[in-house]
Amino acid sequence: MDRIAHFSTLLDRNPANTLFRFSLAQALLAAGRGPEAEPHLRLCAQSQADWMIPRIALGKVLLAQGRRAEAKPVLEEALRLAIDQHHEDPEAEVRALLAEMG
Repeated sequence: MDRIAHFSTLLDRNPANTLFRFSLAQALLAAGRGPEAEPHLRLCAQSQADWMIPRIALGKVLLAQGRRAEAKPVLEEALRLAIDQHHEDPEAEVRALLAEMG
């Protein structure tokens, strides 16, 4: 069973499980299916105020779709979380994305 099918099945059985939802989103992203991952990433970000990684992924998905105005506040929040949580690599990654946006 591929990863998308696997995590889809797990999520169908337990729709409230944000870790299954995030894993499905990651599998969709790995398969180049960012637009399908977007609602899952949004729900993950909304489920936990301090969950930085779904915000970074969501920002990238939005940027890839040319939705810069939507991506910017998502990435700014991810940056704030990266700084607050002392995650240097994600901080550098998000700073670079924001700098590219201008």
